[in-house]
Amino acid sequence: MNLDHFRELPVLGILRGGDTAIIDDLVETVVAAGLRTLEITMNTPDAPALIRRAVEVAGGRLTIGAGTVLSTDDFAAARAAGASFIVMPTLVTEVAAACRDSGVAMFPGALTPQEIHNAWNAGAAMVKVFPARVFGPSYFKEIKGPFDRIELLACGGVDPENLAAYFDCGASAVAFGGGVFKPEWLAGRDFDRIGAGIGALLDAYQRWAGR
Repeated sequence: MNLDHFRELPVLGILRGGDTAIIDDLVETVVAAGLRTLEITMNTPDAPALIRRAVEVAGGRLTIGAGTVLSTDDFAAARAAGASFIVMPTLVTEVAAACRDSGVAMFPGALTPQEIHNAWNAGAAMVKVFPARVFGPSYFKEIKGPFDRIELLACGGVDPENLAAYFDCGASAVAFGGGVFKPEWLAGRDFDRIGAGIGALLDAYQRWAGR
């Protein structure tokens, strides 16, 4: 994963659900909407197959990683499928070690100051503050006081209305998932709504970045 490229558009999509029957159209929708970085969670059925196919269809137009990586078995399967970065809901030390040994960018999850500090010291590219909605954007400003060098990714509850507030308060990136990749939209192949949802988030980011 090219982190500098991610920082140019620091918005991460999280796909939990879906299947191989829709992955081609879904990838094309994501690309057309302008998103550059997508995570496919490992607790999605047939996740390695989805990652592998998404990488093939994207053809370099998307950076695709694996999320909810909770074991070294998950890590190995994700990497074999072509995932170029790893996301965890918490700091899983053996997965962190595997990422460091392989030179793979990782985004471990954390919430408390101690957890955030530990995740950063474990080699995080950014620390995923999850669930961000618990304390909201102002929490990021408090954390950045003592931890001004730690890069934080807000995950959980980010939407077009509050996205700017997270960046204003010190987030380096944001993530979105079920608010756009809704199970009913995936099942109904409602790619127009999914694309519009992604577009709304990216528009909100561009408005913030252009101020």
